[in-house]
Amino acid sequence: MALTVVYASATGHVVGALARPGPAASAPPDPAALVGRALPLRVALGAGRTAVLPLHAGELASASVDDEPAVFADPLAFGVDLSADGRPKPVLPRLAAWTGGGLALAADGLTVTVPLAPVRAARIVALVSGGQDTHVLAGEIPAGRDRVTLPLALAEGGTHGVLVLVTGWAGRLEKARVA
Repeated sequence: MALTVVYASATGHVVGALARPGPAASAPPDPAALVGRALPLRVALGAGRTAVLPLHAGELASASVDDEPAVFADPLAFGVDLSADGRPKPVLPRLAAWTGGGLALAADGLTVTVPLAPVRAARIVALVSGGQDTHVLAGEIPAGRDRVTLPLALAEGGTHGVLVLVTGWAGRLEKARVA
């Protein structure tokens, strides 16, 4: 069996995995061949509503990696590391767990707080549902700091689907209410 993963190229987070029969391919398929124009991640908002957060194929990459059965149950808990020449390494590292708290959605922005300040700046990509549109936010947590607020304009009291990918930390896909 060969394992192919699709990952966010900006942060390395695995967002999907595919097992294919046979030996590993020398070159993984193009992400668009695997997901189409976008990979939709879904978040239940309650009352029968679901937010769809699309990761566009141009923001994704794919890699053939060593077998890792746990990636099918929780892909956002794994990442893809690149070698010095920019090629994906075959082993998927498990990312640091980050649950409960850490995300605060307000009318003027999304505040992301990680449990431990990074030694190097940590890239962030966040998607926030907004009716027919998806807000795509990007930034970084500076070295030595544990939080950043990404600017965003939302109506107070609404419930949104949120995907937050911070380099080195497991991805978060959840619902959040604007405080």
